[in-house]
Amino acid sequence: MATLVLQTAGSVVGNLIGGPIGASLGSVIGEAVGSAIDPSLTSLLSGGTRGASRGSRTSSGPRLKVLDGINAEEGAPVPRLYGRQRLGGQVIWATQFEEVSTVTRSGRRGGKGGFGGASSARSASVNYRYFANVAIALCEGQIALVRRVWADGVELDLTTITMRVHVGNETQTADPLILAREQTGSAPAYRGIAYVVFEHLALDTFGNRLPQFTFEVIRPVHGLLPHIEAVCLIPGSGEHVYETRILSRPDASGSTLPNRHQLVAETDWQGSLDTLQALCPNLKHVALVVSWFGDDLRAGHCTIKPRIEPGARDAAGAPWIVSGQTRATANSVSLHEGGAAFGGTPSDSSVIGAIRDLKARGLFVTLYPFVMMDVPAGNALPDPVTGQTGQAPYPWRGRITCAGAAVQGTSAVQMQVAAFLGQTQASQLSVVGDVVQFSGSADWGFRRFLVHMAGLAEAANGVDAFVLGSEMIGLTHCLGSNGAFPFVDGLVQLANDVRSRLGPAVKLTYGADWTEYGARVRNGGADVQFPLDALWAAPAIDAVGIDWYPPVTDWRDGTNHVDFGRFDGPYDHAMFEAGSRGGEAFDWFYANSADRALQLRSPITDGAHGKPWIYRAKDARTWWSSTHHPRAGGVEQSATAWLPNLKPVWILELGCPAVDRGANSPNVFPDPKSSENAVPYA
Repeated sequence: MATLVLQTAGSVVGNLIGGPIGASLGSVIGEAVGSAIDPSLTSLLSGGTRGASRGSRTSSGPRLKVLDGINAEEGAPVPRLYGRQRLGGQVIWATQFEEVSTVTRSGRRGGKGGFGGASSARSASVNYRYFANVAIALCEGQIALVRRVWADGVELDLTTITMRVHVGNETQTADPLILAREQTGSAPAYRGIAYVVFEHLALDTFGNRLPQFTFEVIRPVHGLLPHIEAVCLIPGSGEHVYETRILSRPDASGSTLPNRHQLVAETDWQGSLDTLQALCPNLKHVALVVSWFGDDLRAGHCTIKPRIEPGARDAAGAPWIVSGQTRATANSVSLHEGGAAFGGTPSDSSVIGAIRDLKARGLFVTLYPFVMMDVPAGNALPDPVTGQTGQAPYPWRGRITCAGAAVQGTSAVQMQVAAFLGQTQASQLSVVGDVVQFSGSADWGFRRFLVHMAGLAEAANGVDAFVLGSEMIGLTHCLGSNGAFPFVDGLVQLANDVRSRLGPAVKLTYGADWTEYGARVRNGGADVQFPLDALWAAPAIDAVGIDWYPPVTDWRDGTNHVDFGRFDGPYDHAMFEAGSRGGEAFDWFYANSADRALQLRSPITDGAHGKPWIYRAKDARTWWSSTHHPRAGGVEQSATAWLPNLKPVWILELGCPAVDRGANSPNVFPDPKSSENAVPYA
């Protein structure tokens, strides 16, 4: 384009003559000359102005002569970015603006025909629109993504324009538009520079000028993100959080609430997944978490059901339906401080669509059914352990257990677990297109939940793996009158049922808590059992699944603590490595809170038996590679069905709260409404 080229050329010439001042003068002269040339070029390119036909009038709207607003500074520095920052940019390539004219005619012919007869004059108006093609350099590459874009301070809806991002690696090829407009072999790829290309960008919104752009650019520093290969996708609740289609629904005031709160993609789902894959380029596996809600910590009284958000309404063309429940029949989640305590259960159609989209992105998909406990504060439910009125509000699902202080080892355990599991059979499920139908009675046990989730996976044309629930230690450790663990037996049967629906290719596991997967030790080590071994050894189970949240560090304030001097502060990688392989829950433990406060550490031993790994929750390797012998009264019994190295171990969850010294207690989380609310000790 004449203005840009001559302005830059003038700046170079002026700089040679008179330094910085000369450069400024040269830039002004160049722009003036370019502006003078532009009208003739425009006239030439448009074929000039035709004369108006006899008996008509033509008016023209404003035409653009100079493309203002471009920042193309000679010798401008190239930014180097670490992390996330809002950046401007430098124009590195552009074409002359494109002009599109639209002719609008009015008036009519009339009167007598023939030479000299009267007629009505016709008029025409010509309006012009202008479009830009431009490349803008951002920073030295390689970036992960451009998250958002602003034009003159207003965020752009990126779904309405054509913008391509070149991340700045050393192998990137030339942009196709630049390649098409330049001569063969003359199109630069700008390797090592992150840049964007706007193609056919309408300028009328910006007053027929190129706006001042700024970009939210993300360039992760070298570290964790390239090593992440698997993630758990949450929140797990929210009626349409996993919806891949654009939806909108009215709220109570009549306002429209779409499932789109960002302007980078058609839906929140698409924008979030695009960002995830950009930030984690080696991502291979996603566990899709889908929640139903429990309502009682007593196993014999607890139902597991899908729930809706109070006051919500159906989205147009996408009614909320889960396992035959509609908005008219489903229960709402409880209220907390005037709002919903949770999002509702994701609709069946959204889960099916999410699975399909994840697979279309080339990801392995694990479906992760998840129980949330919707037990509000001020309830009158009896506590299963104490019998006192009022269960703890919004508890962990691992608190569900058999009620009664003396119930362990009796037939009451089998009865209560049977009530919790329910009677749903896999044969009562049918999948018709994208609809999963249930033909059984009004049974809302745990089996209904898991079998329905298997139906969703089937409707989505399968998943790669399926988790049979997680962290239900209060049930897996309940001992029946026959010496077995009835909930574990129930999980084995569920594995067989899910296998019958999904076929042999799907991998099945259960997500055990890090304190649940191995030994159950009682009476000072005299009695040892391995409740989950029957599940881990079952033919239908493919892997040992563990949610891994053991303590990793024990850093304290000040200088008077055990690790001060051993490690270089609370962020020393050596401390994290040592704590991952040993330390608390491996080498030693705290007998009580007083010992923890004083850091009085008790070594983990096993006396004459010499098997300290039964106490070491962190020592999964030795547990995995050993034969397991239960003990009764200090005497070892016959081995369980587990064989050393029998199946692989999958870490299904891993992490810690994003708070100060979160690695001291990765298993706690801040949630003010919940009885489990806690922050790591310090």
